[in-house]
Amino acid sequence: MLTDHFRPQSFNGIDDIVIIVGGGLAGLFCALKLAPRPVTILAAAPIGYGASSAWAQGGIAAAMSKGDTFEKHVADTVAAGAGIVDEKMTRMMVAEGPARIHDLLEFGVPFDRDLEGKLLLSREAAHSERRIVRVKGDMAGKSIMEALIAAVRNTPSIRVIEGYVVEELVREGRFISGVIARPDAGQSKSRVSFPARAVVLCSGGVGHLYAVTTNPWESCGQGVGMAARAGAIIADPEFVQFHPTAIDIGKDPAPLATEALRGDGATLINSEGRRFMLDIHPDGELAPRDIVSRGVFAEVQAGRGAFLDCTKAVGRHFPEMFPTVYASCMAAGIDPVRQPIPVTPAVHYHMGGVLTDGEGRTSIDGLWAAGEVTSTGVHGANRLASNSLLEAVVFAARIAENIKGSLPAPKLTAWGDNAGENDDPVTVEDSPPFKVLRQLMSDCVGVVRTRESLTRAIRGIAELERTNKRLRFANIATTAKLIAIAALQRTESRGGHFRADCPDERPEWRRRTYLTLAQAERLAAEVAESEPA
Repeated sequence: MLTDHFRPQSFNGIDDIVIIVGGGLAGLFCALKLAPRPVTILAAAPIGYGASSAWAQGGIAAAMSKGDTFEKHVADTVAAGAGIVDEKMTRMMVAEGPARIHDLLEFGVPFDRDLEGKLLLSREAAHSERRIVRVKGDMAGKSIMEALIAAVRNTPSIRVIEGYVVEELVREGRFISGVIARPDAGQSKSRVSFPARAVVLCSGGVGHLYAVTTNPWESCGQGVGMAARAGAIIADPEFVQFHPTAIDIGKDPAPLATEALRGDGATLINSEGRRFMLDIHPDGELAPRDIVSRGVFAEVQAGRGAFLDCTKAVGRHFPEMFPTVYASCMAAGIDPVRQPIPVTPAVHYHMGGVLTDGEGRTSIDGLWAAGEVTSTGVHGANRLASNSLLEAVVFAARIAENIKGSLPAPKLTAWGDNAGENDDPVTVEDSPPFKVLRQLMSDCVGVVRTRESLTRAIRGIAELERTNKRLRFANIATTAKLIAIAALQRTESRGGHFRADCPDERPEWRRRTYLTLAQAERLAAEVAESEPA
């Protein structure tokens, strides 16, 4: 039950309420840009703790150096996206990048500077120029989130309600008119309804749908599933990006060895000491992430293992240049100054998600979305490093402007306890069905896919849905199903989607994927009725 402090009457009236689902970078930035309009942020965990944004090590990509241009940044993004990047959306994002960097500076983000006080720019894989704005080498996400959290706490128009897991979008006719959330970090037996004039979905990605990921458990695809169940169009769900250098020490989530290490000259070797990426791509360790991930995956599968050797490129400077990675390694008994770091591919980012336009609007009135839960088209089939935080702030700001300009006016209901599903909640991270689903996704919808593995995944997901009826699990399973169905339908390999049985790009598939849940259900039924692959 909400306390009196959280009643809408004490917050300038219900007609002004904008609900933001998620306390990551996109959600916080959108709330700040909406000020002084009243906003409520619903966060499953204390803001900053359940967000992948806080774990981002590389930084934000923005064309801000003398030798760089917007055209170069767009060209690099299009090249990495393997033929299906929306260039119009990308140009808009890149052009607005420098202004958003200055916004973050005003919010107190301590980006690295050189001796002259200018922003210090670094290079990452597949970038033609040094354009990554960082903080202390590998602490960009943490520092950005700390600055924004402080700004949010000091903004009177923003109300933050933590520990509320949003489980359902309420749809009335054409409009999304609010959300239903479960308090106590999702452990309460009752639920609470939050009516709203606008809902902004910033719930994060899908990494924890997989057994090996760099994402927090909150990034388990609930937002995509909720939106799909409400009728939203989902775009490009098959494109899942694996980070090639998660630190392989058996932790869940897996700590990340930032791409900036390879940007600074670290090399990938196997247990025989051979630098294997040079045999795969002319750019070696700085090839696009999907290619490096498959190279690392092949070495691990062959039993030779893969290791990131930073001893020469970084060496004794490791502790001060990359303190986060250094701490993770030392905690596991690995000294990266003197030893190569064992690495493995891990799910890191989802290029697919809820389809949005240039203003962050979804296909349902009253629902906007920003951040990793979306598919804006700027990533195509394979995200360019450090474009994700850029996308989050650019489109969060555009959503704020759009909402300020016009709000839908759906019918609103009263706040209070929701009568539906007052039962035992799902503990997502400990649920046996969820563990089965994560392993199924890693085994069958992972770095390398086939028709047989994808068919097995779709059938396995259907069985899990039949035997587990909880709403939160249904949201998660819905997202898994959308990914697997889209991957089965795309009979080619492109970007983050690799089919061993269809290893080449095909010109007829040089297009984006658009899928509704109703369409996915029909395709899943066809798979269930077909002969086993």
